[in-house]
Amino acid sequence: MYSYKRFGDRYIVSVDNHTEIVSALMAFCEEKGINSGTISGIGAIDELTLRFFNPETKAYVDKRFYEQMEISNLTGNISTMDGNVYLHLHVTVGRSDYSALAGHLLAATLNGAGEFVVEDYGEPIMRAYNSDLGLNCYKFEE
Repeated sequence: MYSYKRFGDRYIVSVDNHTEIVSALMAFCEEKGINSGTISGIGAIDELTLRFFNPETKAYVDKRFYEQMEISNLTGNISTMDGNVYLHLHVTVGRSDYSALAGHLLAATLNGAGEFVVEDYGEPIMRAYNSDLGLNCYKFEE
């Protein structure tokens, strides 16, 4: 599903072609016990599901795209919610006509290289549901 090399508190992760990125990064974080940190990356995909949050309805609207695209930027964070690894990822992708799509990343399947950097903060960061916002937000001890 992936290969990696560690450099201190950072990992360079190469996700295998035709693998779903979010699942692979989640599995990597679970395997390594990473419960807080950041993720960034680039790559090429041919299937993408973006989410857009509607604050009025407090619900996400998902949209799928099936075409070859380049990930120009994937960025996000790692935390923990209800004892499980929680990834919050956003992505910007380029299309063949040089237009771009962007949003909250729900899923994407590689069709080419997938190169990511995962930084481990080494201490848990927790999330909890915020009913006022309708979102899972950081929850820091006061």
